[in-house]
Amino acid sequence: MSRAPEIDEYHRNLAPEDREICDLLVTEIEQGLPEAAGKVWHAHPVWFLDGNPIVGYHRLKDAVRLMFWSGQSFTGGGLTASGTFQAAEARYLDAAEVDTTALAGWLAESRLIQWDYEHIRTNRGLVKRTEF
Repeated sequence: MSRAPEIDEYHRNLAPEDREICDLLVTEIEQGLPEAAGKVWHAHPVWFLDGNPIVGYHRLKDAVRLMFWSGQSFTGGGLTASGTFQAAEARYLDAAEVDTTALAGWLAESRLIQWDYEHIRTNRGLVKRTEF
């Protein structure tokens, strides 16, 4: 899929060191999940499979955070639990910190292990695991 123009705009507004991290992340995400649709959602880039948010990143005060919505269920290590549902994250201060081998593994798992965030409202605030 082609990259949404608003993702490029998001990158243009970053400081150079943050842009370097995000440029690396977007390249890896697009290679690892070519079928995913990327767009700016809630003010940061997020990729979706069948309407379900899978992975995204954004600049925090102290780092760039890469988040996988179902990452707590991944078998590979390296992610930290985030929030009250199934999300997990990695944070980066420099592009050299991004382990592209680990990232490729997380992207592969994100295709197979998904919790249904798309229907969280109709499920009364509960997130359910999808079956593949």
